[in-house]
Amino acid sequence: MRALGDGSVCGVQQESQRVMASKTDEQIANENRLRLFREHSARAMDEAASEGDAIRKNMARLRELRLAKQAEDGSTGQTAAKAKPGKAKK
Repeated sequence: MRALGDGSVCGVQQESQRVMASKTDEQIANENRLRLFREHSARAMDEAASEGDAIRKNMARLRELRLAKQAEDGSTGQTAAKAKPGKAKK
């Protein structure tokens, strides 16, 4: 092996090219499957995060509406909650 001016060794570079050229179809398929899995996983995580944000925003909106309604009901003298009828005693 002969050292080149840039610090690389000629034989090592040739060996790595031989190794890359000798990848089997199964190895290539596994690499592609992993790449697709990573892309799909990242996309799914982004979708889940955006759905979570939308749910939290909707819950906050509904909470504000409920509190406003309760405040309005309280100011007009209406009771906020009625007692639930219990089971009849025998």
